[in-house]
Amino acid sequence: MRYLKTADPMPMLRPPDLVDPGEVGTVTAIRMMGQVTVRFRRGSFLIASDDLKICGPSEALR
Repeated sequence: MRYLKTADPMPMLRPPDLVDPGEVGTVTAIRMMGQVTVRFRRGSFLIASDDLKICGPSEALR
């Protein structure tokens, strides 16, 4: 992704290096137009659901 959009009430664009590729996050909300709010260790961001991969419990523990 070229940028990340924060899930704050006043969203900001942030650099994509805040989330490592393959980092496991938790979906906290489902938004309109195929976007979800995902909580990562460095914050909550709006991500297109097409850009996410569902992982099982064994992958989440890594």
